[in-house]
Amino acid sequence: MKTALLCVSFGTGVPAARKSITAVEEALRAQMPEADFYRVFTSKTIRRKLAALGETVWGIDEALEKLAAKGYERVVVQPTHFLYGLEYESLRSSVEKARELFPVLTLGMPLLSHTEDLKALAEIIAESFPAEKGHALVLMGHGTPHFSNVVYPAMQAVFHMMGRTDIFVGTVEGWPEISQITQQLKENSYTAVRLAPLMLVAGDHALNDMAGEEESSWKNILLQEGYAVDCVMQGMGMLSGVQKLYQQHLKKLL
Repeated sequence: MKTALLCVSFGTGVPAARKSITAVEEALRAQMPEADFYRVFTSKTIRRKLAALGETVWGIDEALEKLAAKGYERVVVQPTHFLYGLEYESLRSSVEKARELFPVLTLGMPLLSHTEDLKALAEIIAESFPAEKGHALVLMGHGTPHFSNVVYPAMQAVFHMMGRTDIFVGTVEGWPEISQITQQLKENSYTAVRLAPLMLVAGDHALNDMAGEEESSWKNILLQEGYAVDCVMQGMGMLSGVQKLYQQHLKKLL
């Protein structure tokens, strides 16, 4: 049976951040070596930017149509999305519309699909960022108006229940916001804060909203509060534990 693995990401227009997506793609390819590999970026804006630079990346609808035309009988769609959010719902809608094109078409789960995933990711992050006296780790998630935004405060709860009360989780476009995080930091005796993106890539949000020079960036807000601040400019996709977690999802799907 002619088989294709379709790895679906939001995408990034930041060249240095692309390596996080590539690392996860390579892990997924290694999990399913018998399949032909194809890449999808769901962001139209990013696809336009890449096209202007001479690189063509398919959108999901175009990809499914082209794979059908190429005669694929089995297509496995594995997203790199973190949540069951708006982007995932749009992806699921596209897959459902294309079901009649293939004898077998399956859609994988996002990274954080159930409680065990949250616990696994928390353990991976906690190991990657050991606790330091007087230091807090603040993770910047994307956030979403979708109900799945509850994953972010749930992640912080998992960290605290496992004893890592020095780790806090906020969002750029959801809740908790940075104001809720700074309030929690004030209730403790931290002198320094490490900022890291709770995102697949360290893209535009990490560069600007987290570590940017604007007064509204998280880095500058925390500096104004009197903390020493350093920023980790690496997406979660670079962590080997995260790559293995994606592999586990694909293995279950297969």
